[in-house]
Amino acid sequence: MMTPATSEMRTIEYQTGDETRELVLHPALRGRSILSDTDLSPEELLAIVDTAVTLKQLRQENIPHEWLPGKTLGMIFQHPSTRTRTAFQAGMEQLGGQAIFLGAQDLQLKRGETIEDTARIFSRYVDAVAARIAGQDDLEQFASGATVPVFNGLTSARHPIEAMSDVMTLKEHFGHLSGLTFAYLGDGNNVCHSLMLTMAAAGVNVAVASPDAFGPDADVVAAACEIASRTGATVRLVDDPVVAVTGADAVYTDTHENMGEQENPGKLMALAPFRVTESLMAQAKPEAVFMHCLPLHRGQEVEPGVADGPQSIIFDQAECRLHVHKAVLLQVLRDERFSRQVME
Repeated sequence: MMTPATSEMRTIEYQTGDETRELVLHPALRGRSILSDTDLSPEELLAIVDTAVTLKQLRQENIPHEWLPGKTLGMIFQHPSTRTRTAFQAGMEQLGGQAIFLGAQDLQLKRGETIEDTARIFSRYVDAVAARIAGQDDLEQFASGATVPVFNGLTSARHPIEAMSDVMTLKEHFGHLSGLTFAYLGDGNNVCHSLMLTMAAAGVNVAVASPDAFGPDADVVAAACEIASRTGATVRLVDDPVVAVTGADAVYTDTHENMGEQENPGKLMALAPFRVTESLMAQAKPEAVFMHCLPLHRGQEVEPGVADGPQSIIFDQAECRLHVHKAVLLQVLRDERFSRQVME
């Protein structure tokens, strides 16, 4: 995506009761694509999270915030989606824009049209594209052909906006981020990769416990450690789930079977000891929370007593997806012509 960022501060004024408030938009985010977690600096990440917190308050208070009038989001999804698709579509419409959805079967890709040509055509019709494409390389190829911002709605390597939503969830629950300890158990997959990078950027300490054969990518680990060295966080890889969760503020897991992946009995056996159980949660801090990006399989990667227990905040996470997706759209697509709009 080629649109240059502006260095000028952008603000939106809005009215709540007799009080006029101001929402500040980060100047470097305008016109930006988000393909990977490392596309954003820690400052830009936290700007999106802070915007999401404000947007959630506005929705709860029934204050109109239709700040993207006339904007259209295109959505291309090769895989099924509940939260990501709904968050993008509902979020765009709540911001006053509209969204167009196309599944893989709706596109001409299956008839031989190139990814770049598809991106060029889409760029003539819409203001941004949210794409759920299996391969990270394919997503980046699509973005190279686009002339509008492209957002990663999940690839086999990354799930960056999901991870930002989880950062928001932690901040909302604990009131701060710096110094928290986050334990991830299980498959070192795309969600694990994004969480390592994004939590480290937010100043959250990360411990990952997974079997050697299904651990996170070494390059991602190195990148997360480098980010952590700049934010004051730590990143640890361990092979014992008890070690990972001891003293943790948050315990997180994902499915043991990735989207589009064939069933692998050997993998399921290797990951079984990393299932989040009630006894394992007891090793974390008493006030620790359980997190999962959903959908989950009760009894496989997590016991039902944990998933549905008092420490679980999985549906708070799901809700935060809406507000973070809206924050991304607003930060990237906000038009300066409407910068003084006041919502009554």
